[in-house]
Amino acid sequence: MTKERKQRLGSVVYKAPSEIHGNGLFAKIAIGRGEYIGTYEGPAAKRDGTYVLWVFEDGKDPVGRSGRNLLRYLNHQDEGNAEFDGFDLYALSDIEPHEEITFDYGGWEEA
Repeated sequence: MTKERKQRLGSVVYKAPSEIHGNGLFAKIAIGRGEYIGTYEGPAAKRDGTYVLWVFEDGKDPVGRSGRNLLRYLNHQDEGNAEFDGFDLYALSDIEPHEEITFDYGGWEEA
């Protein structure tokens, strides 16, 4: 991850207490539908655990990352306003400043 990319994520989102669970991820700025938010960064995961995101592709073994950046604070919501494409997070709808960014933890398993 480049320094520029880290700065970009921190300029778009922030961590704060969540009404959903513990801490959550919130938009610093307006994010438009379809806009790239950031990439889930961290070392490869060998087993499941807190902040591990698994990506499943047809015909391939699942790949996991242990989150080390702000995206690890994403909370679950059945109809989240963001979704992952691989490890990249995109807005499913317009997200207003200070709105919590959420995704369906089960949604990526169906892709």
